[in-house]
Amino acid sequence: MLGGAAGGLAAATLAGTAFTGTASGSTGGPRPHENEYGGYLFSYFTGEGSENGEQVYFALSEGNDPLRWRQLNSGAPVLRSDVGTGGVRDPFILRSPDGGRFYQIATDLRIHGNGDWDGAQRHGSRAIVVWESDDLVDWSAPRLAMVSPEAAGNTWAPEATWDAERNVYVVYWASKLYDNPDHTGDSYNRMLYATTTDFVSFTEARVWIDRGWSVIDSTVIQHNGVYQRFSKDERGADDANPYGKMVFQEQGTALTGEWTAVREGIGHGAISSGEGPLVFRSNTEERWYLFIDEYGGRGYVPFETTDLASGDWRLVTDHAMPGSPRHGTVLPVTTAEYDRLLAAYGG
Repeated sequence: MLGGAAGGLAAATLAGTAFTGTASGSTGGPRPHENEYGGYLFSYFTGEGSENGEQVYFALSEGNDPLRWRQLNSGAPVLRSDVGTGGVRDPFILRSPDGGRFYQIATDLRIHGNGDWDGAQRHGSRAIVVWESDDLVDWSAPRLAMVSPEAAGNTWAPEATWDAERNVYVVYWASKLYDNPDHTGDSYNRMLYATTTDFVSFTEARVWIDRGWSVIDSTVIQHNGVYQRFSKDERGADDANPYGKMVFQEQGTALTGEWTAVREGIGHGAISSGEGPLVFRSNTEERWYLFIDEYGGRGYVPFETTDLASGDWRLVTDHAMPGSPRHGTVLPVTTAEYDRLLAAYGG
């Protein structure tokens, strides 16, 4: 591993580089009122086990019940990538602050047919795939946006959070960084971030999380002025580290500031391992849901809490997920958006 040199490498490698893409978007203004929400949209991929598994699938909740889902588009992909590797994983949807624009970003990666996970982290894509829409039904063509530096071997599970204080989106993802142009030797995944206002031009990438071992799959939610961040600890589980291959929770008051530990090993004992966390608030009550992918097992397993900052998550056993969802996003949608999605893509 790069070990103690990692911080120096990251600082030297990531400073002073900006990246540019090719389209436009909108920012600013309020989100819909809670009483306008009529359900939830689930965007996900289904895995590398099939030809079409690394594309984007949609499901809709049964009204405002986030534990009951129906697949859309007869279970076929809704969005396909024909750029970069031709595959997409870990799709993430966010709504612009004015509510008038949606961005879907995803990992540019195709593992089906090759299974080369090592190569994917040494010579993988440095770009993310971006779609845009103003109604969740009609989407732009996919495009690539370069965000990672030349030292990066991969750009995994990109997500974004609006920073109202700075009027920018903070975009974050996992990358292994290398200290040589051939990307040989050992490394580990750090979480990097950049900022953008339009998902076209991005600031230079900077290190966001570096624990000295691989951390991936970060996701963030804000409540009462505090951000809660959930990430996966990629270390193997053993007596010295019982919470390896599990999700942990941190909190902070600034997206790019300091974070403090809340909970390690969420779901330990209830699930065998966990990754791809997604978190969202109930449309109807003071309750939050955390879905964790028990990869190699049951797939997404839901947890819930009425105290987001506590780190106390309760396993939910009564649920009906859509068909084989892997790492994705649940987005609250208005009744009009819900009806439009159902009319466009059916069941």
